[in-house]
Amino acid sequence: MDPSSLNSPELQQFLNQEKEKAMVTEMIGKLTSACWDKCITGTPGSKFSSSESNCLTNCAQRYMDMSLIIMKRFQQGS
Repeated sequence: MDPSSLNSPELQQFLNQEKEKAMVTEMIGKLTSACWDKCITGTPGSKFSSSESNCLTNCAQRYMDMSLIIMKRFQQGS
């Protein structure tokens, strides 16, 4: 492999896309863990109760809103 190809725009774009995918995967994992621990109190049955479902929805929405705020702050700082 030609060393100059390591700095190619295509490679940089690919690496940035992979980094974004990894961040999204990590965020989903954290969101799932945090909201599950907060909202699911017992052993789940075949479906969530309405209070569990509402809690999960609200928790996920707040988590996503907060993540967007944090990402915007980092982008402004760089």
